[in-house]
Order: sequence, then C-alpha cells, then structure tokens
Amino acid sequence: MESMTDRTAARLAWTRTSLGDPSLDLQPASSDASFRSYWRTHYDGRSWIVMDSPPAKEDPRPWVKIGAQLADAGLHVPAVYAHDFEQGFLLIEDLGNRLYLSELNDTNADALYRDAMNALLLMQTRMAYRDLPPFDRSVLALGLEVMPEWFLKRHLEHTPDGTEQQVLEAAFEVVIQNAEVQPRCFVHRDFHSRNLLVVDDNNPGVIDFQGALAGPITYDLASLLRDAYIAWPRARVESWVESYRLRLRDVGAIGDDVGAEQFLRWFDLTGLHRHVRVLGQFYRLWYRDGKPGYLTDVPRVYQYVISVARSYSELHAFADLIECHAEGRDLTQVRRA
Repeated sequence: MESMTDRTAARLAWTRTSLGDPSLDLQPASSDASFRSYWRTHYDGRSWIVMDSPPAKEDPRPWVKIGAQLADAGLHVPAVYAHDFEQGFLLIEDLGNRLYLSELNDTNADALYRDAMNALLLMQTRMAYRDLPPFDRSVLALGLEVMPEWFLKRHLEHTPDGTEQQVLEAAFEVVIQNAEVQPRCFVHRDFHSRNLLVVDDNNPGVIDFQGALAGPITYDLASLLRDAYIAWPRARVESWVESYRLRLRDVGAIGDDVGAEQFLRWFDLTGLHRHVRVLGQFYRLWYRDGKPGYLTDVPRVYQYVISVARSYSELHAFADLIECHAEGRDLTQVRRA
C-alpha cells in the first residue's frame, strides 16, 4: 500500500510539473469527511488549489463531470486547469477561504442566503438529473439506519427493543414517504455553509458536489437553511422557505396546489431525514474513522431532530424514544474509539 510519504511526494512532484515550477511548495488548504484533501500553492502571482482524490477511494471523475455541467448551468464552481485521473490529482481554481460558515451573521444572512438560493434555483431548473443515481427509498432508508446503529447502539449503548424498533420504523416510513411524494430534481446533497464560499464574482462558490443524486426538491434547501453547522430562529428560516416556495411556483417547478403548509412539511421532514442521518454519521466519523471534529456540532443536529419531530404528532413517539435514552448525556463526550 502506498505510504503517506509516497503520496505527499507524488502530489508535490505532479504539481511542480503541472505549473512548471520545481521550487513551489504545498500547504494544507482544507480536508473533508471523505478521503479527499486540498492543498494550496502560489505561482505566477496567484493562488492555486490541488485536489488530492485517491482514485481507489474517491474517484475524481464524477466531480469533474458534474462540475462542468454546473458551470454550464451558470454556477460558480472551481475551474479545472489540469488533471491526472490515474493518480487522482487535479489543479483547480482557488475560490478562497471565506466559507459561508465564517462569514454569515445577522446582518448579511438575507443577502448571502439570497445568493445561495439563486444558485440553488439554477441547479434545480437547469441541471439534468434523470441520469443521476436516484435518491430512492433504499437510499433514504439506508441513511436513516445510520442513526440507530451509531447513535443509539454504539454511542448510547442501547439496542432498541421490539416496541422501540416499531417506533423507529413508523417514523422512518413517514420521513421516506414525505421525500417520495416531492418533485424530483438535481440534489447536491451537501449544499450548506461549509461547501459555499463568498466570492466576488457570481457568488457563491460551490464545492463538494460529486455525490449528486436525483431527489426531492426540498433536500438542498433543508441542507442550506437547517444547516448542521449554524442555526437561525425558526421564524426566519420559515420566511426564507416560503420565499423560495414562491420562486419555485413562479418558474413552474412546483404546482399552484403546493401551498405554504405542504411545502413546509416537505422541508421539515426532508431536513429531519438529513439530521437523523447526520446524527449517526457524526458518531460514525469518530468511532469508525477517528475523526472527532464533528462532535461539537452534534447538539445542534440533535436539537433539530427533536424540535422537528415534536412539530408533527405522528413523530412524537420517535422524539420520546430519542430523548429517553439521550437525556442527561453530554453528547459531545464520547468513549475512545
């Protein structure tokens, strides 16, 4: 197996060759929850990013293909200047480091989310989606099952009994059916403040789109406005949701029969799917992958799950089950992996 030292040397050598400068260096730019990593270098008076995507673990081809389609649809995604698919190295545009997460505040939130929803509308109305893998029942169910496995069983050390299993299955069915009845569109899957950057031209810069699926029309909206990394008052979120519903209606993406209450339910329960999955995934990243960085965001995600479940009578038993076993626990403190 290739060592990290070998990978580091190969990455640097490829970058120096691609830019024609044998003296340049690479500095860490960012990493994510996958096997990809990003590195910054400077050459010819500008900054460049090298994406390191080991092809055996993170094939970079889907990222390049979808990125080109998003650019054609009018979104600002990183331009690709050079690539080596066999090694998994790409030289791409540096969109900077002004993540939405670090830039958002009470004063600029309306403007920044307006830009993000402009980009989202382009994705949902201009991007072909029928050839993408479907965000279907099996994918929806698989995502939900991460929570009992890694939050209830692994972290809380509680295996649901027969009655509790029925509660989980009934709640999951409500969430799955909610997703299934929505119009289909291109779904980024992680359209949130850590994958959007404030840029001067055609804001926002959009990254991490390689996992796109054909799925429910409120999924990315829920990812954006019920962000696992930053929370806003419910009334403000619902006003953004309603403004977006009207835009979708005006362009014919949803029918006139989809009223505010129906759309908000779509949004709420689609967001609940995401947060149930993430609640399990954040613990899986720690216990399985040794990545503790997401644990500090667990309380926010947990609160989303409980507050949304409490808003719908058919999900009260589900909220009771989660609260019963999580009560009194510091969710950011975990046992050693």
